Amino acid sequence: MTPAITDVVVRDIRFPTSRTLDGSDAMNVGDYSATYVVLRTDDPRLEGHGLTFTNGRGNELTVAAARALAPHVQGRTLESITGDMRAFFRALTQDAQLRWLGPEKGVIHMACGALINAVWDLWAKREGKPVWKLLVDLPPERLVELVDFSYITDALSPDEALDILRRLGPTRPAREAEMRRDGYPAYTTSTGWLGYPDEKVRRLCREAIAEGWTHFKMKVGPDLDGNARRAALMKEELGPSRTLMMDANQCWDVGEAIRQMKALARFDPWWIEEPTSPDDVLGHAAIARAVAPIGVATGEACANRVVFKQLLQARAISFCQVDSCRVGGVNEVLSILLLAAKFGVPVCCHAGGVGLCEYVQHIALFDYIAVSGSLKDHVLEYVDHLHEHFVDPVRIKDARYLAPQAAGYSITMKPASLDEYEFPGGRAWRG
Repeated sequence: MTPAITDVVVRDIRFPTSRTLDGSDAMNVGDYSATYVVLRTDDPRLEGHGLTFTNGRGNELTVAAARALAPHVQGRTLESITGDMRAFFRALTQDAQLRWLGPEKGVIHMACGALINAVWDLWAKREGKPVWKLLVDLPPERLVELVDFSYITDALSPDEALDILRRLGPTRPAREAEMRRDGYPAYTTSTGWLGYPDEKVRRLCREAIAEGWTHFKMKVGPDLDGNARRAALMKEELGPSRTLMMDANQCWDVGEAIRQMKALARFDPWWIEEPTSPDDVLGHAAIARAVAPIGVATGEACANRVVFKQLLQARAISFCQVDSCRVGGVNEVLSILLLAAKFGVPVCCHAGGVGLCEYVQHIALFDYIAVSGSLKDHVLEYVDHLHEHFVDPVRIKDARYLAPQAAGYSITMKPASLDEYEFPGGRAWRG
């Protein structure tokens, strides 16, 4: 008997990361936060958990949006949703009244992602599988049925998507065995937050090198001299054999991005991430042409599959950094993975935020096993913050994500953490 969703609980969870400048960059100094959704069912042993990541003030808006969307979920059986996930996705993203606040962007779309991901968590738990394995085990025809191809058929048709998935079908088991054995390659952002003093950056680099990390990302900002000084510091610590990436977090205009990266090219960065506005597709393309062979990476703040389609069509990015919950959950992520595979661009998911590492390991594993089939230029972001609050946190060994084994989306938080960090009444926020 399929479980029915009896209640949708939405909570405002915030962690005071601004006190230590964890997560600080050129545009953001905030409190890592989550609009946290729980789908309760008529089976007391079975719940679906999901979240979308925000940065503190304003999380209450996404909470309100998730509550406004809850009637699309509450009262339905799990089977009625999973039997036609494309229709379910469109019911949420094309709500005839709420879509006026988007459409398919901003707090409404992020709230859709939280609810959709909670359904995937519930489905995976019902099947007794981690989400990545649930996806890997679905036949190509069923995977294509999950995707909403609206607005992207000029770049990717359902038949092309089916061909991509069928091509790798026979070799899936070998890649799955490889991931279970070796894990997925990762890079660290935790050494290079913009607000950290130099001595802390040096110490963290040395500690990370001792742990086996080979790829490091640093934040850069408006001050070119400061960027160069910090890049020289990190390159001194990393040496010639390790890889440095840079992340501007949207702080530059197109011309300034080109100027800065031409000056910083002597530090041999592999990519420049979010060099300008996430909506400026042609600006990214101009930067990519001007700073090559440095790659351009973006995606964490891209609103939907349409923006990714245009970035890929314009050859504006060398790395696709889709965020697991800014877009419309697993279903829309699938469309973006398939688009990236069609255009031959590696997916290196964004994971700088609470719960995002827990989420993206599933996406990366599925992408390698069933979509891209390649690890060339694929590396997954890792930040060493807040994992202790999750029931099934990420596991890192030798700078690789170990494949999750527990059923679900690895996103269930500990009840004590939810109570302590709920805003504004939790113990962490009183006074």
